[in-house]
Amino acid sequence: MAPKTARARRLGIALRTHREAAGLTLEAAADEINSTRSTLSRYENAQTLVSPATVRALLSLYGVGPDEIAAAVQLAKDTRKPGWWVPYSHLLDKRTIDFIALEAEATGIANFEPSVVPGLLQTADYIRGVMRGGPHTLSDDQVEQRVQLRLDRQQRITADDPPIFDAIIDEGALLRPVGDRAAMQGQLRHLLKMGELPNVTVQVIPLAAGYHRGTRGSLHILEFADPEDPLIASVETVAGQMVLDRPGDLRTCTKIMEHLRTVALSPADSRDQLVQLLKGR
Repeated sequence: MAPKTARARRLGIALRTHREAAGLTLEAAADEINSTRSTLSRYENAQTLVSPATVRALLSLYGVGPDEIAAAVQLAKDTRKPGWWVPYSHLLDKRTIDFIALEAEATGIANFEPSVVPGLLQTADYIRGVMRGGPHTLSDDQVEQRVQLRLDRQQRITADDPPIFDAIIDEGALLRPVGDRAAMQGQLRHLLKMGELPNVTVQVIPLAAGYHRGTRGSLHILEFADPEDPLIASVETVAGQMVLDRPGDLRTCTKIMEHLRTVALSPADSRDQLVQLLKGR
């Protein structure tokens, strides 16, 4: 099953919207192109990649204009291009692949972490410490594969046309040693350096803030350039990453992220806090 990228979701929404505008049921539309209701449903829900030829056939059936058909066909071609993460697919579960595929297309990323430094801002030594302390015993080679995967994932932050990245970190995560002392010093220096980038904002929630709405776990919210692409939220659970896209869940996650921004120190004060933590080490 292909990752549910933002492009695939956008194409699925377009197929469903045009079908409904044409007054056709899933069964009727599927019959017209010699397909099945379940297959067409998977196309519309971005659970299965749809070929450019099928997109053309469906939209022609729905009476869509040639310019819009051409744009949708190009979108279908784009969704079939392999992502940078494909060589690492054997390391990841399906939910994580889906999230990485969405993150790779996001124009805005907000991430709160209560226990560790956000993955997009972790240094190689810090990543090694995280992987060696994870739920599975990994060989050195397996650890290094995961380190490279995360470093590759970070490249968008410093690439051309990068996403806006808002990182909110609980102070407890910065006080928790991961790796040796040098690794933690390097990690704090890296946070200071990354916070200087115009597209990156780093905020720290001090322990003095007490219990807050983010204490229960990590939270990601992804935004996309196309206004038709809804927000995506993700939470970390003991069972792994859970991607949320239902309106009610998204409203809740958005409110929590807004709350976390208000209880966090300002970016300038957060920088001062990071400097103090670095001096204390």
